[in-house]
Amino acid sequence: MPDMSASASLAMTHFVTLAKEVDEDKVTPGVLGFIVFAAMALAVWALMKSMSKHMNKVDFQESPDETSGKNTAEGPSGKASPAKG
Repeated sequence: MPDMSASASLAMTHFVTLAKEVDEDKVTPGVLGFIVFAAMALAVWALMKSMSKHMNKVDFQESPDETSGKNTAEGPSGKASPAKG
């Protein structure tokens, strides 16, 4: 196996010069931050697609209003609802 120390030190020299150009007081999220953000974006996209598919399956037919002649303060059981406020 050939000695890689010369090429490794050359690569490190190039990385160090690139690192010197970056402000040392600034913190960046890096690759891990990007991967986490991308994974969360994909998860949200998948959840929205699933929700849309489930919502399209819903067949909602509103029943006719049975309480049209009754007092509007009555709930669905026919009893008066408690006063609010």
